Amino acid sequence: MHEQLPYSDLDDYDDDHGLGSILYPLSICFAVGIWLVVQRYHSMRNRAVPFRFRAPEQIGPDFQALKIDNPSLESHLLDPALMPPRYAGGRRYITCYDPATSWHLGTYMADNSEDIVNKVTLSVTAQNAWRHSSFADRRKVIKSLKKWLIDNQEVCAKVAARDTGKTLLDAALGEILTTACKMDWLVSHGERYLKPESRTTNWLLTYKSAKVYYEPLGVVAAIVSWNYPLHNLLSPILAAIFAGNGVVVKCSENVIWSSQWFIGAVKECLRACGQDPELVQVRRCPLDIDLVCCYPEEADTLTKSPWIKHITFIGSEEVGRKVVAAAAESLTPVTLELGGKDAAIVMPSTDVKQYASIWMRGLFQNAGQNCVGLERLIVHRSQYDEIYSTIVERTKELRLGTAMCQPTDGFMTTADVGAMISSSRFDYLEQVLETAQNHGATIDVGGRRWPHPYLEHGSYFSPTVVGDVDPKSHLAQAEMFAPIATIIKYDTLDEAIDIANNTKYGLGASVFGPDQEQCVEKVAKHLQCGMVSINDFAVFYVCHIQDLPFGGVKMSGYGRFGGPEGLRALCSTKAIVVDRWPWLIQTSIPKALDYPIRSVSLSWEFVSGLIGLFYSETWRGRFDSLLKLVDAAKK
Repeated sequence: MHEQLPYSDLDDYDDDHGLGSILYPLSICFAVGIWLVVQRYHSMRNRAVPFRFRAPEQIGPDFQALKIDNPSLESHLLDPALMPPRYAGGRRYITCYDPATSWHLGTYMADNSEDIVNKVTLSVTAQNAWRHSSFADRRKVIKSLKKWLIDNQEVCAKVAARDTGKTLLDAALGEILTTACKMDWLVSHGERYLKPESRTTNWLLTYKSAKVYYEPLGVVAAIVSWNYPLHNLLSPILAAIFAGNGVVVKCSENVIWSSQWFIGAVKECLRACGQDPELVQVRRCPLDIDLVCCYPEEADTLTKSPWIKHITFIGSEEVGRKVVAAAAESLTPVTLELGGKDAAIVMPSTDVKQYASIWMRGLFQNAGQNCVGLERLIVHRSQYDEIYSTIVERTKELRLGTAMCQPTDGFMTTADVGAMISSSRFDYLEQVLETAQNHGATIDVGGRRWPHPYLEHGSYFSPTVVGDVDPKSHLAQAEMFAPIATIIKYDTLDEAIDIANNTKYGLGASVFGPDQEQCVEKVAKHLQCGMVSINDFAVFYVCHIQDLPFGGVKMSGYGRFGGPEGLRALCSTKAIVVDRWPWLIQTSIPKALDYPIRSVSLSWEFVSGLIGLFYSETWRGRFDSLLKLVDAAKK
């Protein structure tokens, strides 16, 4: 038989254990519920807002294209049929066309000074509200734009390819991937670098606390090049708006058509997120970076504007100098990226088969129109023949063409290398190559423009490999910005470093070798440039390495965009110092130093004692200074 417990014992058991066993799980469930509600709230607040933006008809298979003979930015002056149905007399227009096919994409009116002032004013007004936005609001805009970009990556790639003649693969790597990386970095790390930052104080002011604040500048400007119309456009916009600024973008006249469409998507994103779409403005102006021909009175309207608080310029050295000179009138800071002549030094005993594909990508990606592309391969004499023959044979297999479907047939050709932005530099390129060949260089593939079998007005230049190049020649010194591989021999690493450094440029570089540590210590640290990749090319600008600053030295420009350095360059840096314990101690002026000064000698004794107390090198010196300080304070 079981012994029956007294009722009093049962009551004690229920009170001590039953109630506690119920309250404990209820408390946990309540806490978890609160946590889930908070997380749900933040998730909904930061969630990307979906939106739609119609794809342009010019990338569709049913696009009825008008082919332009010998196309140029002013083809509309020769063929009135290229003008829009309604146009204003006395205004300048820009003809937009696909350089791979010479098909007409549209004709746009160029902005005049009045248009530019109006757009700056609109951005200033919108920025007054945006500067007070939270980081959550800014992340939502970028997340929404990122979602749209990923969901519509094929459309975006086709738009970039249509306007520049590049292949879809080049567009995916150079436009979509890099832009998505930029967005992801800003969402994940941007706030960390713009939040108030605590700084250290010294013993003399140990009762003080110091912080650095990064505040919006206002409205900033970006003048960007044509080689990556999506990324070069969105990258400065993303950084500017995340820093709380408004932005006015001046895109190249060569990519007006695609830039207008990409900016339309950005404005639609802002509208979907409940923000003012006038925060972002685009300026159209006939500015030819290659030929350095722009209307000075129009360009100055933007670069001299006192409302513009920072300018990012990507383009040629000559135009960059003009931008800096104009910006100097308002003391506007400028970040310059002026191109480069990037070298890849291949150390002895490097595995050629392992890295040949990387060299090919670095040399010919985007038809060589890549500011951090490999323009020079500097190889040891013992491996020159192997590397030269490898590059030549692989280059012979490259196929040129358009990445887009032909009108009405829907057929897409396979192309490794697309068109260049225009054929305006072909005479110059052929002359440079001919001069190099006359001075001993060898050209076994390419060397001239390539006539497309049915796109006779397409801007194609044959992928070219030039060997035995004199490192002092024009070919080895000037930025070609074309599908031209220059291969140079060296005998010692010191000679290779001298060759790499012996140009006016200093943007990026690469070093290839069997020993990574030797690549860094013996070569990379001695190169005069802003960025170096080891056994790779241009990885300092893609994917998770967006945390790095991008920029160069010498005639490649100054300042940095990208990474925390670039983000903070778009901010006004403000230092604020407060009392650490205001209830306990604050600054007071000792009698010996108070105005009017009672005694010069007494005040000097006090100050010199104070300095010696905190900064003397020896303890004896500090003790003597303390005695001097106390003595002066008593008098």
